[in-house]
Amino acid sequence: MMFTKTLCVTALALATAAAPSFARDQITIVGSSTVFPFSTTVAERFGKSTDFKTPVVESTGSGGGLKLFCSGVGTGHPDITNASRRIKESEVALCASNGVTDIVEAKIGYDGIVLANSKKSAQMDISLGDLFMALAKDVPAGEGETKPNPYTMWNEINPDLPAVKIEVLGPPPTSGTRDAFIELAMEGGCKTVDWIKAMKKTDKNAYKTLCHTIREDGKYVEAGENDNLIVQKLNANPNAFGIFGYSFLEQNSDSVQGSMINGVEADFDLIAEGEYPVSRSLYFYVKKAHIGVVPGIEEFLSEFTSEDAWGEEGYLADKGLIPLTDEEREEGAKSIMGLMNLSM
Repeated sequence: MMFTKTLCVTALALATAAAPSFARDQITIVGSSTVFPFSTTVAERFGKSTDFKTPVVESTGSGGGLKLFCSGVGTGHPDITNASRRIKESEVALCASNGVTDIVEAKIGYDGIVLANSKKSAQMDISLGDLFMALAKDVPAGEGETKPNPYTMWNEINPDLPAVKIEVLGPPPTSGTRDAFIELAMEGGCKTVDWIKAMKKTDKNAYKTLCHTIREDGKYVEAGENDNLIVQKLNANPNAFGIFGYSFLEQNSDSVQGSMINGVEADFDLIAEGEYPVSRSLYFYVKKAHIGVVPGIEEFLSEFTSEDAWGEEGYLADKGLIPLTDEEREEGAKSIMGLMNLSM
């Protein structure tokens, strides 16, 4: 009776704070297309092994998911959002402005971002510097000078690269994969040029604009949030390359292959060890105000952080998730199940 009374009072408070609201007995999850298959797998297991309904999981992209998540408190808003990058301070501020002030951060594992192509073509070995030169809007034209990107063929950048047109299918600006690719790959290649690296201290805005801006002349094609669609397009066009998470590469390893970057394979162990240059952490975020209002949230967190799920031999590793270390999982589970507030 006490639980029921508390639940009703909390639900009433939520409905008042975020009208219009509605009763909901099913967890709703939005966010990253990269985390989507992991979250969906846990949701399906959860639905089958408990008396709770299977959570609804939508792939909206990390940025889109966080925007929805931060739009308000109340059962008309998502309970959880997946992200293939860490939440930004600006997003924390957006959440706070809409009354979303208590957030639990769950770091769930690691992933690598791959530059993949069809197995009908040769595997490419490319440096971060060459990758930047292929995809940047503007490129170096001498000491302190830049020019609009003139390159149309890979071998124009480096004669060791294939003599085919540059065509890269990648995620849109709302995607955490794109954010991470820009930070790790584009900026990683950009700062291999000494005078650009020095610019970070003298003119940070100009540095960021140069290193973070992808070309818009058709060589980079925004292919939406559906990574499976990119894989299909690579199979249809053996000369094209695609950018997506390692888990999709593993799931489609019969037809596509990852490029070597700085001479390192996109490999499970190499990503886990931090050797692969384009590796990142994966997350989800939980709205604490919805716990006890929407049934099953704490139980869902318990399933996700179980060794059967995110452990080294867990079912998420079979799906391509690179597990956290034993220590990280132990500390993470304590923080998540303790509902510790996000700390930036």
